[in-house]
Amino acid sequence: MNQHTLLPKKTERLQYFGSVSPVKGEKPVEKEKMKDLQNIRKDYFFDIQHVGVANVSHPVTITSAMMPAEQTTAANFTMTCNLPRNQKGINMSRLTELLQVYHQNGWIVSFSSLQQFTKELAENMDISSATVEVRFPWFFERKSPELEKAGLMHADIFMSVTYRIDQPFKQRAGISAKVTTLCPCSKEISEYSAHNQRGTVSIWADIHPAASLPSDFKADLLHAAESNASARLHPVLKRPDEKAVTETAYENPRFVEDLVRLIAADLFELEWVSAFEIECRNEESIHLHDAYAKLCFSKEVDRI
Repeated sequence: MNQHTLLPKKTERLQYFGSVSPVKGEKPVEKEKMKDLQNIRKDYFFDIQHVGVANVSHPVTITSAMMPAEQTTAANFTMTCNLPRNQKGINMSRLTELLQVYHQNGWIVSFSSLQQFTKELAENMDISSATVEVRFPWFFERKSPELEKAGLMHADIFMSVTYRIDQPFKQRAGISAKVTTLCPCSKEISEYSAHNQRGTVSIWADIHPAASLPSDFKADLLHAAESNASARLHPVLKRPDEKAVTETAYENPRFVEDLVRLIAADLFELEWVSAFEIECRNEESIHLHDAYAKLCFSKEVDRI
């Protein structure tokens, strides 16, 4: 063996690069003997509406009305609860601890299961309210318009549930999906052709407390976003498909203003939606900037 490849033992190597032995301290190592600063009660001046953990990545199982019907995806959680002014803090480890328990029990994420999770979260923390938000990519199969070549698309889904003791759950659903839009002005003024762009449609919908959710709210929101655009995006397109998509976009020109208004009309007709926000952002193909529109509407205000 070449002498340059001779290595000291692992412990010696670590010490060589600066590792030292643990220092024997005087503070207790048993949990029961450790001081719990978070549970010290006195006046801390203000209530806090939300305190907890954010950006928690975790695998979840979801179901879909579109294929694949059941799928595992990577979700991002925000879990918070309220904090009264006489309590210094919360035991944040309980939040992720409960998430792991649900995961081990084969949790399928839905609004009904999120209600149960959020309520149990508040009860475990001995707090009057809690909110759980989860975001994840949802995959669904799409076939090309002419040759029916299948592939997987995805949209980003948002779900939020707030539990308050002795009050109905507050729930919100959202989606961010990509679409094609073709500029009506370009089509109108040009002898031939028209510029188009890829648009991002984001929808946030408040769920009516007394409403029955459809079998898959994700499909409802996706349909509202895509069916009002100039054309849908596809994972697989052959030449006959590309011709069909291009011509469909040309036949359905849309400004961002048009798109948010058309989507609003669809959401207005959904009985389970009580209020909504819609954003559309087009990455312009002939401008350096994006075209942008946002629309907010509450059915309850409209009824007054």
